Amino acid sequence: MKFYQGFNFAEYLYSYAKTVIWYKLFLKKCGKKCVIYKPIFLSPEYMCLGNNVYIRNNARIECVIIGDDINIIIQDHVNIEQNVHMTCGNRIFIGKNTAIAANVSITDIKHTYEDVGISPKIQPLKASEVIIEQDCTIYNNSVILPGTILGKHSIVAANSVVIGKKYPEYSVLAGNPAVIVKRYSFEKNMWLKTNEKGDFIN
Repeated sequence: MKFYQGFNFAEYLYSYAKTVIWYKLFLKKCGKKCVIYKPIFLSPEYMCLGNNVYIRNNARIECVIIGDDINIIIQDHVNIEQNVHMTCGNRIFIGKNTAIAANVSITDIKHTYEDVGISPKIQPLKASEVIIEQDCTIYNNSVILPGTILGKHSIVAANSVVIGKKYPEYSVLAGNPAVIVKRYSFEKNMWLKTNEKGDFIN
């Protein structure tokens, strides 16, 4: 973890101690040197943390019982900044060395809307797993929707809405809905612009 100007070491020590003494009792798995600051809500019994996982203030990480097997898997060296909202009814996987900036929302749940005579909020829930592979960065205020599979070393620009489909490795996504704007070309050893499907533009 990198310290910054104005870093509150006492708050860090308190949060670290509370994580290893208290939260670790309830987490499904908790690796070494994890720090959970002051969450709004946690579903620890469904959470598996690797080593050096850092979760900042006001996180809401909540599981909703839809099926029998629910898991939020957060691998080593993942930073989750303040006000992140995560809801899981199936599986959310966050790969190692990933950074999730402030105010990001990640969910694998959606309300079906098949009966127009019933409010959407009380219609049945459906879950489709979300996979964020290793070394990704999700910037501020972005939304990751059910069924998203984000390839490794990818970046989601601030304020983007990523709809549920598979995105290739080494991609930069931006917009609402998010589209691929460039990818890294190992053939030319540089970032190149793409069309919305991720194909390089000649």
